[in-house]
Parts: sequence; C-alpha cells; structure tokens
Amino acid sequence: MLGGLTGFTDPKGSDWGERMLNTVASQTIRHLFSMSESVEVFVRCYPSSKLLQGSIDSFKMSGRGLVIRKDFAVEEMTFETDAVAIDFSSVLSGKLTLKQPTQAVAQVILSEAGINEAFKAELVKKRLLNLSEPTLIAISGGEPVSFTEVQIQLLPGNQLHLVAKADLNNGQLIPLSMTIGVGIERRRRISFKDPKIELEQVPELQREISQTLSMALVEILDNMVDLDRFDLDGVKMRLNRLETEGQRLIFSGYAEIERIPRSS
Repeated sequence: MLGGLTGFTDPKGSDWGERMLNTVASQTIRHLFSMSESVEVFVRCYPSSKLLQGSIDSFKMSGRGLVIRKDFAVEEMTFETDAVAIDFSSVLSGKLTLKQPTQAVAQVILSEAGINEAFKAELVKKRLLNLSEPTLIAISGGEPVSFTEVQIQLLPGNQLHLVAKADLNNGQLIPLSMTIGVGIERRRRISFKDPKIELEQVPELQREISQTLSMALVEILDNMVDLDRFDLDGVKMRLNRLETEGQRLIFSGYAEIERIPRSS
C-alpha cells in the first residue's frame, strides 16, 4: 500500500524504499545549492521494510558543477554516510529529516578557475578592499589600501602562485607576486604559509613596499578561509587532507551533519 501511495510500485517489492528515498533526497539536496550541473543521490535500505522504522543502511551524494551561496563554485562534492536514522513521516511529505546527527566521509574538489572567480565575491572582496590597518596606512600615507586583481595558479606539492595589485589610494599600484604553501589547520582552516616573495618584475623603487604589502596580503588570506564561514546550515565540514592536482584543489575529510539544510 505504501509503495502505491508514493508512486513506486515494484513487482518484486524489493526496492520501493530506496527509490522513494533517492527521489526525495535528490530533490532536497539540489535545493542546497544556488546552481548545480548534476546531483545524484544513492540511498541503500534493504530490506525496504526497515524504512518504516526510519533506518537506512547508507546515504551517498555526488554533485558536479555546484555553486554555494551564489558565488562559490565547487567542481565536485561527494559525501557518504554509514547507517542513518531518519524521520519516516518526513519522507512521505517529500522531505528528509534526520532523527539524530550523523557523520559522512566527504571530498570537495575546487578548480583553479573557480577559486579565481571566488575572489570577485562580495564576501571575499570586503576583506580585501579599503583596509585601514596601521601597517597598511603607514605605507599609503594614511589612505585605506585595497588588494585587487588577485589571481592564483595551482602548483604541485600543495603550492600556489599568486599575483595581485595593491592600490594605495594615492595613484600608486604596487605589483605583488609570490609562491605560497597551502595547508590545513585545526581541520577547519586553510592556512597560507612560507611565502616566497618574487621581486624581479617589480620596479626597484617599489620592491621594499611590495615585500611589505605581500606579507600583509598573506596574513589576510591566512585568516580568511575558515570553513565555518562557508558551512551550509546544519552541516560542518572538517578536513583531514588537502592536495593540489593539476588545476584542481582537492579536500578530503568528513561532514558533521546535524540536520539536512534548507537551502544554500
């Protein structure tokens, strides 16, 4: 009867629960993202009668071409749980609600192009423009300083090359160029460390200022990427590993899922 009510009548009666959950979960997960190229959900629940007690064996989501909060592109994202307890009545109403928090193994892949686009997002720009820290305005003669035209290139060995301009708001644009190591701190923060400042292409009269401003930019970046600022409602990412691979930055870790989020 339940299979008929939900529109999933299977002659074998063996997978109606999985099919129903896959449909409901896919619809729910898609709404977490501002945009998505594809989102696939695989729920395993055997025998299907376990669903009546709100018990499923595993839950896996695989997404491609995702956008979080309208500005942050994710090339690929996957997460997979073990057994999960859900509210069966919520499934019948087309929603997915957890009875208790769970954890999922997670992987997130960012592209070099997506990272560079993220530097144009308002959430990022407001931390790079019109800065009035004492060390900066001492260089500019009291004017706020902005870091613009930030571009990164991913390099092997968890390194990246970064170029930018520092606008001193007094008619001067100071070129910045450096190679930086990227890593993980406290499982939730992306760290930028061991910068190697490159001054060969900087005019000689600007090299000392470029060196100082480059170090200031590294410090800003090092304090910027805290995953708690980018979490989906009800989901916290924790990272165990980071690596650069070609034009991709790959994070692996786990997600603490308190509840299924409503939307991105």
